[in-house]
Amino acid sequence: MLKVHGYAGSINMRKVLWTCMELGLPFERIDWGGGTRPVTDPEFQKLNPVGMIPVLEDAGQLFWESNSIVRYLAGREGRDDLLPADPAKRAQVEKWMDWQVSDFNNTWRYVFQATVRRNPNFQDEKQIAASWSAFCSAAQVIDRELARTGAYITGPAFTCADIVIGLSVHRWKSIPLEHPHLREIGRYYDRLCEREGFRVYGRDGGL
Repeated sequence: MLKVHGYAGSINMRKVLWTCMELGLPFERIDWGGGTRPVTDPEFQKLNPVGMIPVLEDAGQLFWESNSIVRYLAGREGRDDLLPADPAKRAQVEKWMDWQVSDFNNTWRYVFQATVRRNPNFQDEKQIAASWSAFCSAAQVIDRELARTGAYITGPAFTCADIVIGLSVHRWKSIPLEHPHLREIGRYYDRLCEREGFRVYGRDGGL
């Protein structure tokens, strides 16, 4: 059985757990980080030398970096619908996954820590405003793309890109500030809520 190391509230952990549910893969979750056992523990460092969650353990092999794990699991199960084998089609999925983990994630860190986590180290009003503006601008990119492509981020079919983008959209919706009206994102979120994996690990799984 797969072992997934990390705490359930982590957005990156939830990418992997949602993927497991989409694929029908049983797993054992082992707590690390998030107020449980610290990732600085030498035992965890043996799992991941960079000390970050999640870590996937599969038949003695260790995998880390959440989007890489999502790709690995879809490929392991031969799910070309989620991650196409054709290089050009696969790149259409992976470009959004890469953008999510780099550009998109970097927009929301400050405003999320300030308004949701209420971290006292993230209370500079100008930085909150700048982070929220950048987060909304990134959400508008997604809204425009959905208007062009249809139901999901790369077209009419759900893919791995929607797992990672969808969780960031959920985080955008969680920010307790005034949101611009983005019709396509609203429809997209409703479609994601039809999937059990998103209901469990997105909508109801934490922020």
